[in-house]
Amino acid sequence: MNSISKREIEELSQKVSDITKSLDIDSKKDILKSLEEESRKENLWEDNKHAQEVMTQISDISQEINNITKLQQDINSLLSLTEDMDKEDEELIKQEYERLEKEISQFESLKFLSGKYDSCNTTMSIHSGQGGTEANDWAEMLFRMYTMYIESKGWKYTVTNILKGQEVGISTVTLDIYGKYAYGILKREHGTHRLIRLSPFNAQNLRQTSFAGVEVIPILDDLEKDIEIPETDIEFKATKSGGPGGQNVNKTSSAVQITHIPTGITVHCSQERSQLQNRDKAMQILKGKLWKILEENRIKEITDIKGDYKVAGWGNQIRNYILHPYKLVKDLRTGIELSNPESVLDGNLDELLEAQLRIQ
Repeated sequence: MNSISKREIEELSQKVSDITKSLDIDSKKDILKSLEEESRKENLWEDNKHAQEVMTQISDISQEINNITKLQQDINSLLSLTEDMDKEDEELIKQEYERLEKEISQFESLKFLSGKYDSCNTTMSIHSGQGGTEANDWAEMLFRMYTMYIESKGWKYTVTNILKGQEVGISTVTLDIYGKYAYGILKREHGTHRLIRLSPFNAQNLRQTSFAGVEVIPILDDLEKDIEIPETDIEFKATKSGGPGGQNVNKTSSAVQITHIPTGITVHCSQERSQLQNRDKAMQILKGKLWKILEENRIKEITDIKGDYKVAGWGNQIRNYILHPYKLVKDLRTGIELSNPESVLDGNLDELLEAQLRIQ
């Protein structure tokens, strides 16, 4: 067994120092102090929304500072252990080093999340492709994969719209995801996901290829200011939530459908009890979709010179999940290959998502 050297541990310490500088932790300590002073004001809760924003910022910044502080403390403790290391300590030091190395790698990815909306919550939609039962089942498998990942991160989610398949699975589902950097971490999941497996719905058990599209857009109040939509560009229609959807799906006419006439984008929302609330939510999602188009066009202008741009849509296949004739998950952008697709489909996405952050 190769023992961990003092130099290797010192390199971890240097990484933490570099991360501390890149995330500007010193400035965040000053911001935290200012926010804590504001939180003690007697009139803070007169504006409930602002108060919640202040408390959320305090929680997020505190967690970031505490995490980086604990990493440095754990590294210092590990360095102390190496001073009087004997054979029995080598395995313990190796395990602790590997744990810290993994945690630092995950924390390091935060410095790649510097986009305007990267720190925000996100709306994700999953749409089954052509293929009926097979595609609907694949969309439901992706829904399960992402919700398991969300839960593993300690994030929360709410399903705002769902249309079940006629026999099994999901035709389309939209969920709001609430978590620090949710949009920044998940935004590169936008695109087409391809599954190859032996069909469980075919009597001959033939190999089947299925597709599903994933959309990811940010949730942000600032979009109200960034994106303005004239009422004349909107076609509004009240609808009923049809099909099997469970007890929480609204069966009244409070469900809404909004169509953006210039682009043809249509948004459904049936989460809320009132039509007005569903209309507001649908407009928020529509603005996110329009912002996504504007952002893709901006990126296209920048990258056209390099000749390396692909519109992030259904034609942009991003990942293959192969269950037969061999087992493999391959990300077509990073080239990462994982030989345990069942683990990935159980929500273990960290390796795939971190690799995406490092190349964006």
